[in-house]
Amino acid sequence: MTQTIMRPLLAAVVLATAATSVLGQESYPSRPIKIVVPLPPGPIADVLPRLVADKLTARWGQPVIIENRPGAAQNLGAEVVARAAPDGYTLLATPQGPLVVSQHFYPALGFDPTAFVPVTVLAALPYTLVAHPGVRASTLQELVALAKANPEKLTYASPGTGSPTHLAGELLKSVAGIRMTHVPYKGVAPAAVDLHAGRVDLMFDNLANTLPHIKSGKLRVLAVASDARIPELSAVPAIAETYPGFYAAGWYAIVAPPNTPAAIAAKLSAAISETLKLPEVAGRLREYAARPVGSSPDETAAFFKQESERWRQVIVANNIKPD
Repeated sequence: MTQTIMRPLLAAVVLATAATSVLGQESYPSRPIKIVVPLPPGPIADVLPRLVADKLTARWGQPVIIENRPGAAQNLGAEVVARAAPDGYTLLATPQGPLVVSQHFYPALGFDPTAFVPVTVLAALPYTLVAHPGVRASTLQELVALAKANPEKLTYASPGTGSPTHLAGELLKSVAGIRMTHVPYKGVAPAAVDLHAGRVDLMFDNLANTLPHIKSGKLRVLAVASDARIPELSAVPAIAETYPGFYAAGWYAIVAPPNTPAAIAAKLSAAISETLKLPEVAGRLREYAARPVGSSPDETAAFFKQESERWRQVIVANNIKPD
């Protein structure tokens, strides 16, 4: 008798809960949204989510605010969002580090990168392989030959061990079968200073940083690390033309806390994708040589998986560990 009574009561509770959830998602957002950026204000990683936030505010009539939470190699901000309520009102806008690199590089994290709910990839920035003009190589093939003839003699800079551009250098070493010496710096700026001064030979860096110096002749571009040639440097081959499958680029994505409903992620993704297509937004991204993406949650999840495995293999094969 008790079970007979309880079954319809339980069913009613489940239906009521589901209805409330659906209604909540349909009315989303009904209050301000916070987007956490795990970097200080200033760079494209901060400018990009602010562009999106302004357009979403206008679209939805609810404030979308940016909160900068730098620290712990971008992992602090990610940890904050991982612990937030899964209701779509706290999001993470981040470069690739916390999502696909940190889990393979750091022995312990305060969050599970794979538990985030993917929303969308915002934009990608092509990497270029640039050299000081004093390096005796004008092409990738000449660089590889020079490196093979002089093991460990060529030096390549990065903004730090485990950074995406460091891993790009390690990937090139692996696929080309060459040995070069990595020189880590505390940030892109000091690495670039020493590259320009000729104290290091090479560096992977994003196109926005290198293009003016390539045009002025202060740096020599040897190749691009995207999967194909890029319009800004159409005569410069992609590394993938010589080593198929090679790909390294900076990118920025938005994710939601674990267990965020799929309907909310889908609504966010669709709105952000439409925002990235706006001429004024696309135009501003071009100033940073960034390519708008706007992927669906499923596409974003697949991309994360691919990138995670790519860099896991590089980190494990080269036994890369934090300094």
